[in-house]
Amino acid sequence: MWIPTEHEKYGVAIASFRGTVPYGLSLEIGDTVQILEKCDGWYRGFALKNPNIKGIFPSSYVHLKNAFVKNKGQFEMVIPTEDSVITEMTSTLRDWGAMWKQLYVRNEGDLFHRLRHIMNEILDLRRQVLVGHLTHDRMKDVKRHITARLDWGNEQLGLDLVPRKEYAMVDPEDISITELYRLMEHRHRKKDTPVQASSHHLFVQMKSLMCSNLGEELEVIFSLFDSKENRPISERFFLRLNRNGLPKAPDKPERHCSLFVDLGSSELRKDIYITVHIIRIGRMGAGEKKNACSVQYRRPFGCAVLSIADLLTGETKDDLVLKVYMCNTESEWYQIHENIIKKLNARYNLTGSNAGLAVSLQLLHGDIEQIRRECASVFSHGLSITRKLGFSDIIMPGEMRNDLYITIERGEFEKGGKSVARNVEVTMLIVESSGQTLKDFISFGSGEPPASEYHSFVLYHSNSPRWAELLKLPVPVDKFRGAHVRFEFRHCSTKEKGEKKLFGFSFIPLMQEDGRTLPDGTHELIVHKCEENTNFQDTARYLKLPFSKGIVHGNNPQATKTTKESFWITSFLCSTKLTQNGDMLDLLKWRAHPDKITGCLSKLKDIDGSEIVKFLQDTLDTLFGILDENSQKYGSKVFDSLVHIINLLQDSKFHHFKPVMDTYIESHFAGALAYRDLIKVLKWYVDRVTEAERQEHIQEVLKAQEYIFKYIVQSRRLFSLATGGQKEDEFRCCIQELLLSVRFFLSQESKGPGALSQSQAVFLSSFPAVYSELLKLFDVREVANLVQDTLGSLPTVLHVDETLQAVKLQCIGKTVESQLYSNPDSRYILLPVVLHHLHMHLQEQKNLMTCARILSNVFCLIKKNSSEKSVLEEIDVIVASLLDILLRTILEITSRPQPSGPAAQLQFQDVTGEFVACLLSLLRQMTDRHYQQLLDSFNTKEELRDFLLQILTVFRILIRPETFPKDWTVMRLVANNVIITTVLYLSDALRKNFLNENFDYKIWDSYFYLAVIFINQLCLQLEMFTPSKKKKVLEKYGDMRVTMGCEIFSMWQNLGEHKLHFIPALIGPFLEVTLIPQPDLRNVMIPIFHDMMDWEQRRSGNFKQVEAKLIDKLDSLMSDGKGDETYRELFNSILLKKIERETWRESGVSLIATVTRLMERLLDYRDCMKTGEVDSRKIGCTVSLLNFYKTELNKEEMYIRYIHKLYDLHLKAQNFTEAAYTLLLYDELLEWSDRPLREFLSYPVQTEGQRKEQLHLAIIQNFDRGKCWENGIILCRKIAEQYESYYDYRNLSKMRMMEASLYDKIMDQQRLEPEFFRVGFYGKKFPFFLRNKEFVCRGHDYERLEAFQQRMLTEFPHAIAMQHANQPDETIFQAEAQYLQIYAVTPIPESQEVLQREGVPDNIKSFYKVNHIWKFRYDRPFHKGPKDKENEFKSLWVERTSLFLVQSLPGISRWFEVDKREVVEMTPLENAIEVLENKNQQLKTLIGQCQTRQMLNINPLTMCLNGVVDAAVNGGVSRYQEAFFVKDYILSHPEDGEKIARLRELMLEQAQILEFGLAVHEKFVPHDMRPLHKKLVDQFFVMKSSLGIQDFSACTQASPVHFPNGSPRVCRNSAPASMSPDGTRVIPRRSPLSYPAVNRYSSSSLSSQASAEVSNITGQSESSDEVFNMQPSPSTSSLSSTHSASPNVTSSAPSSARASPLLSDKHKHSRENSCLSPRERPCSAIYPIPVESSQRLMFNHTGDGALPRSDPHLSAPEKAVNPTPSSWSLDSGKEAKSVSDRGRLLSPPVPPRPTQTASPARHTTSASPSPAGRSPMKGPGQSFTPSPVEYHSPGLLSNSPVLSGSCSSGISSLSRCSTSETSGFESQVNEAPAPASGSGYGGPEEPVRKDSKTPPPYSVYERTLRRPVPLPHSLSIPVTPEPPALPPKPLAARSGHLENGTRRTDPGQRPRPLPRPLPRPLPRKVSQL
Repeated sequence: MWIPTEHEKYGVAIASFRGTVPYGLSLEIGDTVQILEKCDGWYRGFALKNPNIKGIFPSSYVHLKNAFVKNKGQFEMVIPTEDSVITEMTSTLRDWGAMWKQLYVRNEGDLFHRLRHIMNEILDLRRQVLVGHLTHDRMKDVKRHITARLDWGNEQLGLDLVPRKEYAMVDPEDISITELYRLMEHRHRKKDTPVQASSHHLFVQMKSLMCSNLGEELEVIFSLFDSKENRPISERFFLRLNRNGLPKAPDKPERHCSLFVDLGSSELRKDIYITVHIIRIGRMGAGEKKNACSVQYRRPFGCAVLSIADLLTGETKDDLVLKVYMCNTESEWYQIHENIIKKLNARYNLTGSNAGLAVSLQLLHGDIEQIRRECASVFSHGLSITRKLGFSDIIMPGEMRNDLYITIERGEFEKGGKSVARNVEVTMLIVESSGQTLKDFISFGSGEPPASEYHSFVLYHSNSPRWAELLKLPVPVDKFRGAHVRFEFRHCSTKEKGEKKLFGFSFIPLMQEDGRTLPDGTHELIVHKCEENTNFQDTARYLKLPFSKGIVHGNNPQATKTTKESFWITSFLCSTKLTQNGDMLDLLKWRAHPDKITGCLSKLKDIDGSEIVKFLQDTLDTLFGILDENSQKYGSKVFDSLVHIINLLQDSKFHHFKPVMDTYIESHFAGALAYRDLIKVLKWYVDRVTEAERQEHIQEVLKAQEYIFKYIVQSRRLFSLATGGQKEDEFRCCIQELLLSVRFFLSQESKGPGALSQSQAVFLSSFPAVYSELLKLFDVREVANLVQDTLGSLPTVLHVDETLQAVKLQCIGKTVESQLYSNPDSRYILLPVVLHHLHMHLQEQKNLMTCARILSNVFCLIKKNSSEKSVLEEIDVIVASLLDILLRTILEITSRPQPSGPAAQLQFQDVTGEFVACLLSLLRQMTDRHYQQLLDSFNTKEELRDFLLQILTVFRILIRPETFPKDWTVMRLVANNVIITTVLYLSDALRKNFLNENFDYKIWDSYFYLAVIFINQLCLQLEMFTPSKKKKVLEKYGDMRVTMGCEIFSMWQNLGEHKLHFIPALIGPFLEVTLIPQPDLRNVMIPIFHDMMDWEQRRSGNFKQVEAKLIDKLDSLMSDGKGDETYRELFNSILLKKIERETWRESGVSLIATVTRLMERLLDYRDCMKTGEVDSRKIGCTVSLLNFYKTELNKEEMYIRYIHKLYDLHLKAQNFTEAAYTLLLYDELLEWSDRPLREFLSYPVQTEGQRKEQLHLAIIQNFDRGKCWENGIILCRKIAEQYESYYDYRNLSKMRMMEASLYDKIMDQQRLEPEFFRVGFYGKKFPFFLRNKEFVCRGHDYERLEAFQQRMLTEFPHAIAMQHANQPDETIFQAEAQYLQIYAVTPIPESQEVLQREGVPDNIKSFYKVNHIWKFRYDRPFHKGPKDKENEFKSLWVERTSLFLVQSLPGISRWFEVDKREVVEMTPLENAIEVLENKNQQLKTLIGQCQTRQMLNINPLTMCLNGVVDAAVNGGVSRYQEAFFVKDYILSHPEDGEKIARLRELMLEQAQILEFGLAVHEKFVPHDMRPLHKKLVDQFFVMKSSLGIQDFSACTQASPVHFPNGSPRVCRNSAPASMSPDGTRVIPRRSPLSYPAVNRYSSSSLSSQASAEVSNITGQSESSDEVFNMQPSPSTSSLSSTHSASPNVTSSAPSSARASPLLSDKHKHSRENSCLSPRERPCSAIYPIPVESSQRLMFNHTGDGALPRSDPHLSAPEKAVNPTPSSWSLDSGKEAKSVSDRGRLLSPPVPPRPTQTASPARHTTSASPSPAGRSPMKGPGQSFTPSPVEYHSPGLLSNSPVLSGSCSSGISSLSRCSTSETSGFESQVNEAPAPASGSGYGGPEEPVRKDSKTPPPYSVYERTLRRPVPLPHSLSIPVTPEPPALPPKPLAARSGHLENGTRRTDPGQRPRPLPRPLPRPLPRKVSQL
């Protein structure tokens, strides 16, 4: 049975539990669980990370922990009782864990590894805390380390700053907001601005001395030297090296590591140096023999120097090698370091090129104890401490030092009877008065233990040696008296014995007879001569002698003997016990000399402060002893001396001695009567303030008043204790009188910054320190009244002295911080005074920082005492006094411009933050009663209105992101909680006072605006928080967004008819609120839109405004990442439900549907744009959205924006053709007008015409880059027309040259034909714009089916590829998955005219085959009925599926949706006819290419002929005979008679083509392929016989054959007769082929590899390498692998009709097994037209093959040109639009018709009568150099293409012209130009394609109205009935040969050659126009 647990409430999983049992709860190791019930070893509960899922788990899997249960019962909350630091550590590490893994995923390796290290450190520290064996101090230290690491990690990961108090997190509800702000600010400042350390330390580690000539032991001495003052500033660090240059005691680190401590900040400068002196221990001369002398001497060796500036960068110098200089001249040894510093080191030699001193240096900062903690590794192995010389900058009480520093300076000695100078060694000893030598009190330096004797180094042969060696004598104080230092001088012999002979000594006492120690400074000592064997045991014998030259007694004969020899030393005492000052000793011994008391007290001010603080207690005892002795005589003097000492302790150097004085007052002070004299003297000084002229001394007295009052109070207490409280009233009276004098003195007003105001400022700055002393004797209320009266006496004038005003405020601040103010009783008395001064300063906006600090302290105290009743009264006072001025101050501060400097910005933020925290504290403390009183306190509605506007504005400021730093989420949540609480109170005031007739729009608008930005705050978006953080916020505050949303809804409902004021202004803000993913908030806010629709309907009868605003805001908001699919469904369902009963339901449903569909597209667009690369989804989604804005919403600006977004996507994907079509959409919206346009997107301010011109040029450039030159030509003409109309001939010329260059590119550059693929997107997982739709896509360059399929699967990685081409069923449509169905389709050009026209080059035809395509086809072969195994063609049917698109390809996208599909079945006979037609057309094309030498390699023709003639598979055309020519079939299918006849005609035609093809083949076949050709001829005769054909003469008329390029070929001199393959006239006649090739015929063409193999066999021509030298377009065409129809269709034809297969069996098999295969491709795609100069001409056919350009006798319908349907549309194709009567759809430019016969009756023309004034240029025109465009290849510039006007087409085109003998130039110049249209005006218009439901997006209209109206999709040259008149052209008189604008060419006339054009300079590029 499950029992609720009592104690087992909280635990941690110690093992993972999978939860496989029923109701099991899966747990991972480390999960914390809350336990609800237990039963037989099982617990029931939930994991805290997911409290919604409850389950059971074994009790053995959980470790129980102690916890406190809050709110026992159903909603109980469990709080662990462990240390709060542990709790925080655990939760923080959990949060870090997930984020840490993400760092690895994002490849942030550095932070990943650093964070792992920190996490391991925290875990180690956590274990230490949990063990619980740490001392209190150690625990504190560990917690400090933990919190520091937690803060660092949170900062690095961008998490929130945690407020802490004593290392524990604080609950914001438990402290005031001002205190919370200070905690946050403290942690923020600590993070941002590290505190500069005041003390610094230098770590030195000696490693080795690298030198080649070692061999002796060395002493190395380090010290710090101040080159500015030329003195050492530190003691010495002394260490010994062995003979190898390594430390002598490597096992003792303290011997070779030292820390130079207590360096001040002033000593971190570049002129402080580390000096290293090296002394060798050995022979006198470095080069002496080893046996020369056995005695060891200390001798100079070398010196090294390093500036400390190199260490200031903070880097550790691990392996620093210092150069060591050797001293050549020993007399300069004492200053060698100075000379090296001064760069005078040229006089010294280096010890060696590779020699040097290897050291490690590091500069450490902070207190020495801090250094010990943070750099434990430095101290762990041991090191020596090297002190500064003298005291550090700050002297700490209790610091015990008694060090005497002696520097052995120099000596002056006589030769002593020697011929050379002496080698002097000095020995120093410390001797007691008893004559005993003091042991171990001479220190050579740190790192070396003290010794009993010191031996100086020896300078060779020097009677004036200079040593400059510093020694420390740490002699105890008790040994000082009577002790002296003796110096013994010995001569060191260099002889073999090496004797040291004593020849003299000096001495000096450590303490003088009067008790003073040896004074600091240089002392010249007398050298007393002595014998070698002198005994110094009896010290009394020489102590009577004089020791210093300054104290030589004249009557002492012994002294005079030694005056010539002297010895100099320098002494310096650093002692806290001994003094060298005589005045100090006199004062301390005042009782011995009473007559000197006055003088001693006067001299006290001159004594050094360090001497006074050393003897502070003794000095104070002396002063109060003198006061007790004779207060009348010495009272004033003692008072002044006491003031001097008190103020001395204010100095930062002695600041730490204040506790010493406090201790003295509490424990040692005994002056029970002193208070009388102190009060008396103090009052005397205060009374003199207003009168005295010089007030410096009075100010010193006032500055010391704190300690004076301490002495007064302590003295009075001692007196009371001694007398039982006598004279209490007298004492109170004295204090009252003193304070009365103070009040009088403070009340005096000074008119400027004079002495009086300075004295007032001094008094006020120290007065608050007196409160605590007065409280020791008086009641709290009494003291409060005294202070109130004193502070109340301050003058209220603010303009007097700003310094005094600041001090006044500081005094108020200290009062608030004092112990007196913390008491509620005294606080109530003092608060009015405090508020009065604050109000004055805030009103003047002065000293804001201080005011903010004071207010913060006020609110901190109120929060601490919030349970007391007096607090409510205090809040009343504060609200009445300060709320209004506080609001105004915040508005004033935030409206100022922020200061520029970082320090000023920091202060600005501090001030703002402090005031904001104060306001929030005040508002949080206010209760219902306070709010009610506040709102009732306003006398008029105007005042209330101003207040409400003010506070709402302030709240908006508080919500700003910049108000608090970004990681202050805790502070922001507290602020928001206060704001929403206050807003709820203010809402009532708004409803009561500002509705109905008192409605105020401004205040309501401010209210709603605040509510909206409140909800939208980033810190309230709980969805972005971690689960633990979200849980904490919800538990503490709930979801404040929902609360505010409910308040908005409530207030909105109260507005009534005033809602109309906020429609549509509030639609956008409310929409932004509803997009927040909070279900409750959405449910509350979405109904407001229904209300808005309803009120708008009432007002205007519709809700267009609501709709427009909704749509505008949706786009921008959803683009910013707001909104989701759930919102779309919720928006739709809620509003539809709301409007069910409305009268305007239909229009409402329409609006909701429109907005919902827009959301669908916007969501899809946003999801697509998240990926980095440009893919089809992005483009498709943008197209969908763009069309939606145009067709359904008619939002032009949004439409244009998305046009440019789509354009940018295309450019990024290098879809240049699609980019051009996209930009055309914007171009169509513009006219050629002068209407000014504003700056928009990237366009500047310009006229409409200028922008249209800019767009035209950009579109032309993109068409050029996309190799869609035909479209570029049309735009060139349009813009040229504008240039011409404005007579801008310069730009017109450039545009014409650009047009010509585009024609050149058409003829000269290779274009690859792209593949087309049908793609079906099935399943509900696709985006809306793709779901269950099918599209046709134009493939990329060189992209075949397999590559395309792989690309689509990459773009949709979760999609499943369907392996069949059948239409899917409904289950696929509704599946929760993605299915892709992809197969290749064949484009069907709508207009076959160009493709069927003979003589048109393949370069031109290739464009029309794959451009402007609406219709695509896919064939699926199948067998119907019984299948004949021997001849399958009898039952082989074809299911032909035709797909019609909504827009033609190419267009604004690479794919368009299929609008409709048609499925027809083709009979086997129809299939056979089509196969033969295609094969015949293919043969004719290949033969024609071979004839005209367009084919450099004959292999394609060879293989095609072989496949037809020698049909190895399926028996060739004979199978068709067997299937369809048999009697049974003819009888059973009587309706197929015509088709059978057609099949026979095609067979006969094929035979005729084959015969001609074999003749051509014979001419061009290489020699090594002759056997194959012979075999083909033999097979052909067998084939003919099988068809029953003997001669073609009978069937020539029946089945005429005509070749595309004119067969037989016309010769170069334009002779009328046709040519045989060998160049003779063998075929007398030819006629056009009357059956069009509907399909794109196929051939099994070679891949590039196969072609190479065949060419190796057949012998390729020399220029055949050019075949593969193709320049692919960046965007349009694809690789030249096969364009194949379905392989099943191909295989259905006999071999003779199909040609032999070229693909390998493996590839063929794989392609035949799949229905999804590409169509075949003409061979010209792989064998491009060879670019030969001789073939760059098109011949004008004459005779039988020549036709005039235009014939006026033909009717207009005969001149009509079939229009080509447009290729793109903005619309989705769902709506039908009719074409206007004003214009007519025209095709892109069509080349002129080829010549056909010589009969004039067959001439055709499409030229309309020419208008007057225009002369067309007929025939070949003069050539000129084209304008190069950006992508013009260099090769094109060498050619001179001819621009000819074609009357038959009406469009200028480039033709290839032969150079003939005669020139038609003279007859051209004055001809009128052909009208710019494809047909005449009189002819009937070609109807637009019937199945097109929308106007094509790329259509061309003629304009016939007076004012040209821009129609969409125009890309043609508009035709006007009356073109503008042009000025006369040159050579206008030479038009004699033209009639009616036409010119007839005589069939026999030979064209004359054109004159050679003169070279012209190239114009600028069009892009520069």
